[in-house]
Amino acid sequence: MICDDKTCPQEVSRARLLFYAKTEELIGTMKVFCGRANPTTGSMEWLEEDEHYDYHQEIARSSYADMLHDKDRNIKYYQGIRAAVSRVKDRGQKALVLDIGTGTGLLSMMAVTAGADFCYAIEVFKPMADAAVKIVEKNGFSDKIKIINKHSTEVTIGPDGDMPCRANILITELFDTELIGEGALPSYEHAHRHLMQENCEAVPHRATVYAQLVESRRMWSWNKLFPIRVQTSLGEKVIVPPLELERCPGAPSVCDIQLNQVSPTDFTVLSDVLPMFSVDFSKQVSSSAACHSRQFEPLASGRAQVVLSWWDIEMDPEGKIKCTMAPFWAHSDPEELQWRDHWMQCVYFLSQEEPVIQGSVLCLVAHHDDYCVWYSLQKTSPEKNGRVLLARPVCDCQAHLLWNRPRFGEINDQDRTDQYVQALSTVLKPDSVCLCISDGSLLSMLAYHLGAEQVFTVESSAASHRLMKKIFKANHLEDKINMIEKRPELLTPADLGDKKVSLLLGEPFFTTSLLPWHNLYFWYVRTAVDRHLGPGAVVMPQAASLHVVVVEFRDLWRIRSPCGNCEGFDVHIMDDMIKCALDFRESKEAEPHPLWEYPCRSLSEPQQILTFDFLQPVPPQPIRAEGTIELRRSGRSHGAVLWMEYHLTPDSTVSTGLLKPAENKGDCCWNPHCKQAVYFFNTTQDSRAPPDSPRTVSYTVAFHPDTGDVTMDFTLSDALTC
Repeated sequence: MICDDKTCPQEVSRARLLFYAKTEELIGTMKVFCGRANPTTGSMEWLEEDEHYDYHQEIARSSYADMLHDKDRNIKYYQGIRAAVSRVKDRGQKALVLDIGTGTGLLSMMAVTAGADFCYAIEVFKPMADAAVKIVEKNGFSDKIKIINKHSTEVTIGPDGDMPCRANILITELFDTELIGEGALPSYEHAHRHLMQENCEAVPHRATVYAQLVESRRMWSWNKLFPIRVQTSLGEKVIVPPLELERCPGAPSVCDIQLNQVSPTDFTVLSDVLPMFSVDFSKQVSSSAACHSRQFEPLASGRAQVVLSWWDIEMDPEGKIKCTMAPFWAHSDPEELQWRDHWMQCVYFLSQEEPVIQGSVLCLVAHHDDYCVWYSLQKTSPEKNGRVLLARPVCDCQAHLLWNRPRFGEINDQDRTDQYVQALSTVLKPDSVCLCISDGSLLSMLAYHLGAEQVFTVESSAASHRLMKKIFKANHLEDKINMIEKRPELLTPADLGDKKVSLLLGEPFFTTSLLPWHNLYFWYVRTAVDRHLGPGAVVMPQAASLHVVVVEFRDLWRIRSPCGNCEGFDVHIMDDMIKCALDFRESKEAEPHPLWEYPCRSLSEPQQILTFDFLQPVPPQPIRAEGTIELRRSGRSHGAVLWMEYHLTPDSTVSTGLLKPAENKGDCCWNPHCKQAVYFFNTTQDSRAPPDSPRTVSYTVAFHPDTGDVTMDFTLSDALTC
């Protein structure tokens, strides 16, 4: 399954495209040589990593801490487990539990505490299984819980097997934001056929997927290319999307977001909340493809574009113990909303927007295979017209494979386009020879419409080259803009028609970038093409700067905060394991987050800490900065947020971070099209008591031209962290 926008195809861990080349024994320790395409310098590098590097990455970036802090989830599971054990005991049977995907062993320990006779806890990830063994032992349950380090489909039954007999209580936590995206259906299907008794109990007992049809220009802009208006001295020009992009059904991946952070003013509700389908986990489950339709009358007339979706799980057959992912407007008690990041809500895009009329009967259809869900809107139900399952949407226009959802939103941001047009108008001349360096950028089209004599644009990948060719053709510019398919560092005078470049342009945006400073690749390209620049050539943006602010997160701090004790069970070993993984490397690095989804307050004023002069080549020596940040507001210092600002001209700056000064309380407004970098401070469990005295944060930040890395260290002085 193509992954979601949180971890899109270009955004693998630390944006490094790792692949194993060879291993060798060094001083008794296995080392792995990994190749990475450096996202900042653009060069291919070979790094020697510890053999456990991937394990540390997996653990450090896992959601284990987030799940352990999810009190609503934990309490509901505990209640459901107690009820299931009681039902089995009431039938005069031994309670034999199978826990698939045990993680820390928490649910198995709950089961034993509830009276289960024995638990078989399956965990395929070996470091996690090893930790579960230690946690179970530390809590005194080793005689009642067996950790099995296998995939559930490999577990054997019998006298010499992993389990002597089938279990009669099935406990799992195999769900993702989409419910089935982690392979829950095949795992349940196999478990019922091979590992469970008939008429077994299951916790959770049932899951139900809900959907709501909406019209939303904002969310639709994450999936389609809108017409883009360019104001020129000769009047308005409009860049139109190719018909192929308009007709494309889009990417097959779900868009998972914190839907509670989307304002109700950003969408119009077209339907009630519809229960689309349910899965009963206590019975045989099928992983076969299926579709489920729900008839409804639109609540308003409009254009059906987006399906908002979430699910709930009922821990007991009576449905009295329920854990829901519903957003606040569909929650039975919004005051009791549980923040969580391991489960969020889903945004699905219809293949095409469709007009709907209030009161006219329609059918919303949920389709799914064993891992994915997608939606369609039909006039009548599939059962009535004999239609079969609609094929999963697959992008055939290239755009959805090259641009993630935030990038679509960025390109569709007319205000942003206007800012670039205004900046370009001040530097462009009638005889300008422009060279555009960005991935899948429309800057070259802006330059042409604003009157540049000649425009060259570089597209390094064949896929991006094909996409831009379609866009140019749709706008009758295929013969007006010279597109070069090669890495910009390899440009020759012949590629540029032996002309010198008078205007070098970049957004900058590159698909391999993840952290804000990765787009400094533009600086390396500017350095590489220096020989192609004519006397007095203009570079836009002319400079960039790195900025920082210290913040207090409303909730995001939980993903990096130790849990200690979870529902009465000691999970310090898990905390230590995550800390060890972070200390392996990650704790000294920032990580990307789309902070528009994660509210926070600034405790300091934003501060510029590094500058990068694009008018000059990349310097050979590191650029360093040391200083202190004064905390002007009281609160919990959870971390530092870093972002880049690009200075297009002396009068025009584009921010990838804060969009405006913080309000009185410090609430931050973040660029929704970019991920910001978060450096989490070494924190302990959150405390509600606010600190009193003013404090400072000391920092050391350095940009290393040889590697393109930005290293950093932040130290809280006289500060109480959470």
